Amino acid sequence: MAVEEIKKRFVSEIKLRAYDDKYVDRNEEREILQIAIQLGVTIDSARAALAQVCEENGYALESVLLKGVRDQVEAAAGNDGKVDQKEFDLIFQNARRLISGKKTDREVKKMIVTVMEDSGNNRVKTGWFSDWYAALKRDLGMA
Repeated sequence: MAVEEIKKRFVSEIKLRAYDDKYVDRNEEREILQIAIQLGVTIDSARAALAQVCEENGYALESVLLKGVRDQVEAAAGNDGKVDQKEFDLIFQNARRLISGKKTDREVKKMIVTVMEDSGNNRVKTGWFSDWYAALKRDLGMA
């Protein structure tokens, strides 16, 4: 297969999966990367091409979003080991802006909580009489 044919096939596979919701989740990303490997493209080149096609077409790439959320959570917890509600809200606003309506607010908050739990940065600052994080997890059905 010629290089141009491989590029066209790769771009069409990305567009096919992201066309309806303009969002490439982890499963779709894995499928796309497997196709690229089958076509003889290295994994690093495939990831770079995937990111480029997504940016050019305004598609959100879940792995990029999750990495950004993870970095922000680690930065927020870095100074005192805890994430406060204002820091969580800032992370949420940044993630929401990146997704630009492709996921609901509820789904974005669940994603952030999942990243916090998975990374071990789930210690939070609470008030005297309230625990905003426990209430959030209850509201999201994650408690």
